Amino acid sequence: MSRPAKRSLTLKGHRTSVSLEDPFWQAFRKIADERGQTLNALAAEIDARRGDVGLASAIRLFVLEDLQRR
Repeated sequence: MSRPAKRSLTLKGHRTSVSLEDPFWQAFRKIADERGQTLNALAAEIDARRGDVGLASAIRLFVLEDLQRR
């Protein structure tokens, strides 16, 4: 198990950070790479549709949904 670590992203021109465990961060990076997207672009896509869920939680759910679709 890994503890969450702060990761930096840029959304809408502003720096922000999310706390994610390394396995989620690595999976998130892999998904972005497979889609030919930057991490910031994929995070912006997730951010735009997350509603009132925190960004880190939305990223975790996105990764889980991606894994379930495979």
